Amino acid sequence: MEDSKVLNYIEEVLENMPADWLRLTTHRLDIYNEQLAKTQFLEQFEALFEARNAETAALSALPTAFDYIRLGHPLSSILEWAIASLHNLKPENVISFSSRTMPVLAVLRKNLLTHKNTQIVYTGELPDFFDAEVLERVYGYKFDLKRVEKAEDVTAFDGSTVFFSQEAEVGQATLTPQIDFYVSVHGDLGSVLLVNGEKNNGYVSEIQHVRRRESIAMTPANSFAALQQLIGKPFSGKEQRDAAANKAKVLDLLKSITGTNANALVGSSGLSMQYAIMMGLVHEALEKHTGKAIKFVVPPNCYGGTNDQARRIAAILDNVEVVDLLVDRENNMVQSIDTVLEKIASQDAVPYIIAEIPTNPRVEVPDLEKLREALSKTRKTATGSVAVDPVFILDQTFCPNVQFVGKDGILSSIRSISYASGSKFPSGGKATAGYCVANSKAEALLEKIDKHLRLCDNEATDLQMEILAEQLPSMNQRIEAAYRNTREFVNFIKDTLPEAKINFVSEELAEQGFTPSVFSLDLPTKGNTAEEREAYKRELNNKLINMMITEIPNESKYCVSYGQLKGCYWTIPATSTQGTTKEADKDYIARVSLSPDLDLELHKKVFADFVEQI
Repeated sequence: MEDSKVLNYIEEVLENMPADWLRLTTHRLDIYNEQLAKTQFLEQFEALFEARNAETAALSALPTAFDYIRLGHPLSSILEWAIASLHNLKPENVISFSSRTMPVLAVLRKNLLTHKNTQIVYTGELPDFFDAEVLERVYGYKFDLKRVEKAEDVTAFDGSTVFFSQEAEVGQATLTPQIDFYVSVHGDLGSVLLVNGEKNNGYVSEIQHVRRRESIAMTPANSFAALQQLIGKPFSGKEQRDAAANKAKVLDLLKSITGTNANALVGSSGLSMQYAIMMGLVHEALEKHTGKAIKFVVPPNCYGGTNDQARRIAAILDNVEVVDLLVDRENNMVQSIDTVLEKIASQDAVPYIIAEIPTNPRVEVPDLEKLREALSKTRKTATGSVAVDPVFILDQTFCPNVQFVGKDGILSSIRSISYASGSKFPSGGKATAGYCVANSKAEALLEKIDKHLRLCDNEATDLQMEILAEQLPSMNQRIEAAYRNTREFVNFIKDTLPEAKINFVSEELAEQGFTPSVFSLDLPTKGNTAEEREAYKRELNNKLINMMITEIPNESKYCVSYGQLKGCYWTIPATSTQGTTKEADKDYIARVSLSPDLDLELHKKVFADFVEQI
């Protein structure tokens, strides 16, 4: 492929691209096939390239790229495709990151699991936040560091060679046979990893999985800037942001919203933030509870990213284990926590509990007084000594307005950390950034969490901070308005289809401040066997969702999203948010989330039409 043809085409694409490519975290959810999400966009984009078609209408018709901007989006996909074209690589062998260190950590993780040696070769200096000692001691990664003057100086090595280079120009890379992975770092934009050589193709999916679970792709704005640089244009669209003022505003807003005193930490996504929390707590346990096993207690049917990430950490660390916490359906979160903590105490292990309140997808809230009692109880080890007290890590993405860990919050007396995905209500769907706060009992843990957020270079970008500064002031009002819409829709469904089972907060819980705008819907079913009833229900779920999306295409979308500024979102959690969960723990029910701004009467009408057809 001639370089000039590629670069000229990219220039046309950047001039004509849909505005949504820059503004949204998800593009064309109405053209989304989960099985083809990694390939479909680029296949159709390449067809446009071959036809030299860069018209806006053609670009707008391209399907969703990957499944979320954590794993990729139109602009990051095009950046990777262009760099791959310039270096005669397959597009999947070029992987962009918002982080400058996570591509290196992705290779180290794979090699740890396969017992393969790694050398990290670099020019100039490694970033200050690259802490080799912590990577070896806490993450268990093993590697040699070697400084050279240029890529050509890299010599053969028995294992993988990662070349780490801080580049002035995007797309520059000297790929020699001795280099397996070329990490090209570009200032504040992030990094691009080039996987070199057929023998390393097996790394691609696992590196992408690190990006999906512990980091994010280069953001749309930064990918756009990188593409501008690639075609030789100085990026004039980069606005001068007052990063310090935006950060100060966000931290003040989060103190007010959460009722906490310590500064919040803000990551590039909810899972980036969660990863820093988990690795920070592992680090804390290694120092404060030397030799003791670490137990991450996680609901097996909670959000798949949480579930998967916890198990991925346990897979590489011998002293870490995931313990199931049964919280939904016939299980009671408080009883489950009490049972699990008693067992962990008897083993003299370190308990870290991750839970969602309300739960996902059943939208259940436990008895909070009893939850506090269960978490506060002093427990004994098998030998009679006092057991390590738990840290409660609360994912409150569904109710970020509730001051769980505030000074007078229900969890104020227990070491508690709260975090939320900023792609939901905090940013209104405009950015993926996530944040965490701690109560006074857990404030000391923030230092370790911050250390790992920086080590992984997973802090929120300046633009993400700017978006949070714009959106957080109206967050609680949006939550209230969206809840009112949801309550009205839920009541309408109850009246129209009383046989359906709806999981939503009670009026009493709403009066206490639990005002989510998401509910789950168990449609009535029929059949002679459990299998027949389940199959019928799943078919009905899909029929309802397809009707909503087809008849209200401007508002109803198929997505796991929540807290968007407009519209209504439908999903089957088992096929999206619970993607990595064990099959027996998956919920094949419809999950619906409403925004503050939608045509509620039209949604009622379509639902009533659906009921007439069943």
